[in-house]
Amino acid sequence: MQLSQLAESLIGSEIVRLGNEIKDKIRQGNRIYNFTIGDFDSRIFPIPQELEKGIIEAYREGYTNYPPAEGILELRESVGRFLADREGLHYTPSEILIASGGRPLIYALYRAIVDKGEKVIYAVPSWNNNHYVHFVGGQHVTIDTTPEQQFMPTADQVRPLLGDATLLALCSPQNPTGTAFSKEELQKICDAVVEENARRGPGKKKLFLLYDQMYWTLTYGKTRHYNPVSLRPELKDYTVFIDGISKVFAATGLRVGWALGPAEIIAKMKAILSHMGAWAPMAEQRATAAYLGQTEAIDRYLKHFKNELEERLNRIYDGFRTLKTEGFAVDSVEPQAALYLTVCFDLTGKKTPAGKVLEDQEQVTAYILDAAGLAVVPFSAFGAGKNSPWYRLSVGTCVKEEIPDMLGAVRKALEGLR
Repeated sequence: MQLSQLAESLIGSEIVRLGNEIKDKIRQGNRIYNFTIGDFDSRIFPIPQELEKGIIEAYREGYTNYPPAEGILELRESVGRFLADREGLHYTPSEILIASGGRPLIYALYRAIVDKGEKVIYAVPSWNNNHYVHFVGGQHVTIDTTPEQQFMPTADQVRPLLGDATLLALCSPQNPTGTAFSKEELQKICDAVVEENARRGPGKKKLFLLYDQMYWTLTYGKTRHYNPVSLRPELKDYTVFIDGISKVFAATGLRVGWALGPAEIIAKMKAILSHMGAWAPMAEQRATAAYLGQTEAIDRYLKHFKNELEERLNRIYDGFRTLKTEGFAVDSVEPQAALYLTVCFDLTGKKTPAGKVLEDQEQVTAYILDAAGLAVVPFSAFGAGKNSPWYRLSVGTCVKEEIPDMLGAVRKALEGLR
């Protein structure tokens, strides 16, 4: 059967494929430590009680109809106040667009800005930029990052690529790495974008900036979140933020996200989404609008939520560092943000207890899953090279009491190699 060129060339979600394999193993009775999905086990990380109550009440009051295409006014106003109070970002309702999570907003932004063949710059690994560029027929301009730079792109890497690009896609805190931009490095990148747009002059298509900050509240230790518009206000005319409740309130299934940006771009994104019907449900919008104004409840929730995530990340990080000091070919990057830990299994060339040589990273991934029951996502699923030894480990479904057993299973699997 002959289908569209896009359909024939599109790669499905590698994370979903891996998740299906894991579910099969669990159904077969295997013990799996499933740290693949960027989601939360609601039994461990429930949504805020006030938000849950608001949703139930909204449904009982009959809010089950279509919402406005741009999102209800009460929510757009509430988002504006929330971000003004907590981040110092000031946007009017006409500069805010509500949708069913961040994904349709990112897709709409790509559609609104990037024409076929135009260059999009993004770092690898990073979440789904490779697929969105493919969707719009754009030209991939990738920046390979390293553990020495916490897998975040640097200004020195970005600056030479800006000359004829249309979009620079950044994410901080970053999925999949759990790391974030320093203030100094982001300032340098912002300055490069400002200089490039000044160079282009009037009448030329500008360089736009996509800034995905879905995890901005989830920072740990000395890590602080910074954004381009607060650092360089002149970037407000060219920057579109992607944000929402999915990660900040463990509310991935509620599907309430928002974009902030210039009113002209937001209006075009709204028009695109109006044909897709990718609206956040009416009841969830009303409940979110009310909850975002409850400062004390949000602070109370975030304190507990962040402490629980940070404890899990640090305990697993410490476990991997111990394994490394004992001579095993593993590593980890100190967690800074989000719910992700970057870990490394540099095991290609080693022989399994059955005598099989692990010839590539795909076989390494399979070995760790089969021998240790540990399911993590390779960075190759985020645009990195197929033989990158680095992985994303997500703690949203992690039971604290199982961490020692998981680390013990990893140790046993590593000891079996030679």
